Amino acid sequence: MASALDDDEISNDDYYSLLNVRREATQEELKAAYRRLCMLYHPDKHRDPELKRQAEALFNLVHEAYEVLSEPQARAIYDIYGKRGLDVDGWEVVERKRSPAEIREEYERLQREREERRLQQRTNPKGSISVGIDATDLFDRYEEDYEDMVGSVPHIEINRMHISQSIEAPLTTKDTAILSGSLSTHNGNGGGTINLALRRVTSTKGWGEVELGAGDTHGPLFGMKIFRNLTPRCFATAQCGLQFSSRGVRPGVTTVLARHLDKNTMGYLQWRWGIQSSMNTSVVRDTKSSHFTVAVQLGIPHTFMMMSYQYKFQDEDQTKIKGSVKSGFFGTVVEYGAERKISRHSVVGATVSVGVPQGVSLKIKLNRASQTYFFPIHLTDQLLPSAIFYATVGPLVFYLAIQQLVIRPYVRAQKEQELEKQRESSASNIAKKKQEAEAAVLLMQESVRRIIEAEESRMGLIILNAWYGKFVTDNSRKHERAKVIDVTVPLQCLVKDSKLILTEASKSGLPGFYDPCVGEEKSLKVLYQFRGVMHQVLSGDTEPLRIPNLVFVIDSDGEMKFHDPLRL
Repeated sequence: MASALDDDEISNDDYYSLLNVRREATQEELKAAYRRLCMLYHPDKHRDPELKRQAEALFNLVHEAYEVLSEPQARAIYDIYGKRGLDVDGWEVVERKRSPAEIREEYERLQREREERRLQQRTNPKGSISVGIDATDLFDRYEEDYEDMVGSVPHIEINRMHISQSIEAPLTTKDTAILSGSLSTHNGNGGGTINLALRRVTSTKGWGEVELGAGDTHGPLFGMKIFRNLTPRCFATAQCGLQFSSRGVRPGVTTVLARHLDKNTMGYLQWRWGIQSSMNTSVVRDTKSSHFTVAVQLGIPHTFMMMSYQYKFQDEDQTKIKGSVKSGFFGTVVEYGAERKISRHSVVGATVSVGVPQGVSLKIKLNRASQTYFFPIHLTDQLLPSAIFYATVGPLVFYLAIQQLVIRPYVRAQKEQELEKQRESSASNIAKKKQEAEAAVLLMQESVRRIIEAEESRMGLIILNAWYGKFVTDNSRKHERAKVIDVTVPLQCLVKDSKLILTEASKSGLPGFYDPCVGEEKSLKVLYQFRGVMHQVLSGDTEPLRIPNLVFVIDSDGEMKFHDPLRL
């Protein structure tokens, strides 16, 4: 349900970072951090009108953060949904004495009501385009006489095409209308169909659907479908239909029974009567790293056994490789292929199919959001090693070339554009945060002076220099410009008893900090002095940090000394 909050509605304010406490902080830790910041920003400590005004603004912000985090119910909502979660319409009527679990349930109810108000404006378009290509002349022509091939160009043609599209129109919170249509052509002959389905959610356990269709190839269609959860681990579907044609009425019935065999495994039993009657059983196991399917079908005209396996790489591009074997009365088919994400909404895949008597085919598929483009290319009717080789190597070489020359430059340009838009949209907010940070630094000056004097007197922790933002250290990125801010004063202000401890929250929310490079990777670099020795440390934006990070060692004289592995 957290996804119900739009990205542009998530506040940048991090109360935990502002107070510099852990997300698991106790009430005592919250109170100690709050008192410390109140002493720093209390308006009564400043006589200058401008400093007093700035101190009052920061003091109110700290007070707001403490009020939310010190109240269990409000903190539960903030932890799940952020600052905006406290501002949802209707939230003010919720009883404040409820438990965090009840608060979450009530919030989700309010979010559902909010989604229902948007329901009328939503559709779920889905579509597919399939273009069948006959390229057998590329390989089968070499079976002819050499004289007949000289000067001739291979004949490649599109012999079939199929286009389908569907949209969903929510009528009420329980009723949905689905309109779909398709057009098909094969070797100059074709036709189309149009279908209208009405689906009603009867309960949390099931739904029912009525379908009406018409077409110039099969005639009118009337069908019904029911889905029902029988138990928490088992569900069933039943579908029946009547197909009207010039040959009469052709009835059909399909039932499916499915059960969770374990956390990642499903078992299916299917029975179909009427058009292409069959019985099918299959087991599907889907885990984070693999997908395995085994199926057996007895039917007319198709009886077969099938086994497939897919391995999922845990990389950013969601790469998958797959292979399958299918054998039956029609022959045997072996398929292997791969797919990979090429952009945020696009996935491309290629599969080589080798079978007897089907021959060799190459299937290329592109998924773009909810649209699918499928290109089956039939290469040869025979098992030719050359066709298998080119069907395997060709798409791989083509993909690598397109990846280097087109996809990566395009994705890089898209990211830069999105980053620039993000900077522009957040420019006013960043300017405000910068002013707040500068005001906080001014208010810290007197406290920092006293802290430094105290630390110097006991040879404690002195922050010599500290920078926060984007550092460019890679030689391949020398053309990029570093974007950092000086945070020496804010860090020194956080030093207590010769220690500096930062939690795992983003450091941009710390007092005196702001985000100098929105949307980019940030780090904190600190040069400090402890026990009269200089040290340096580099920490990621959300990494916890403890300074000094020292261990005790015993020297050759038997004396205990500090040792820092990051010592300069």
